[in-house]
Amino acid sequence: MKFSLIISTLGRHVEVLDFVRTIEAQTFRDFEVIIVDQNDDDALARAVQSLSPSFPLRYKHVPGVRGLSRGRNLGFEDACGELICFPDDDCVYPARLLQDVLALFSEKQVDIVCGRAADENGRDINGRFEAEAQAISTANVFSTQIEWVVFFTRAAFERVNGYDVDIGVGASTPWQANEGQDIVLRMLEHGYRGWYDPRIFGHHPELNVVHPDERMRKKARGYARGMGYVLGRHSYPLGFVVRYVVRSIGGVVLSLLRLNGARAAYYLQVTAGRIEGYLGGRRTAGRLPSVNTGLTP
Repeated sequence: MKFSLIISTLGRHVEVLDFVRTIEAQTFRDFEVIIVDQNDDDALARAVQSLSPSFPLRYKHVPGVRGLSRGRNLGFEDACGELICFPDDDCVYPARLLQDVLALFSEKQVDIVCGRAADENGRDINGRFEAEAQAISTANVFSTQIEWVVFFTRAAFERVNGYDVDIGVGASTPWQANEGQDIVLRMLEHGYRGWYDPRIFGHHPELNVVHPDERMRKKARGYARGMGYVLGRHSYPLGFVVRYVVRSIGGVVLSLLRLNGARAAYYLQVTAGRIEGYLGGRRTAGRLPSVNTGLTP
């Protein structure tokens, strides 16, 4: 089976080129890479022309288009693979990743395979992940994946019409994260099955939430709104949502006890964002997602 790796990017090109170069080390060789360039200039276009990879590499320039989910959907239009994934534009995949993912698709007979974010030593970063391999469900969907280490069958992705373009980084809404959980939940609702294995992981720069700056605190609110929105639109029970709100409030209190005001402010943004997102999601519960790609923001 062939993989299509679709990278939607804005504001980066060195990291994208690094991904293209490092993906050459994959032990499984049947894959293609599709770059969806949302930058207004042609710097990445010129850089891509200098590459000569051993695998098919396609480039799609869509200046003026914004939104990670929109870019991913646009990239899928050109994909040929039976298995689809969407690497971040600043991540790296270990050499055996595609081979191990393919083995899980075959062994578990599933439609979705999920992994985690890790540093070079295999330590969890940028989220909390389950320690044991397990089937994906509504109960664990927030602790069994990160968007750029999720693999779908083409059939599952097409059945739900791709990502909701109103969710994710760069969307024109306040819901700036958790588009991955949303699409997986929609797949589960259609009867597709998923599997998470912590042995599946990719590498990514670690977000600084110990001493977050103002930009990180602002990002935290947008990301938290995305999570709350997905919880609300998929009608999660209030008790489930309260657990996540209480957890972030606990982060505020613990940070204050440790005299870390920046981190307390970070968790305060998370708390507010999750509540705001949940209320917004409840207002849209049951509506069809916005999945049109469109070439205008």
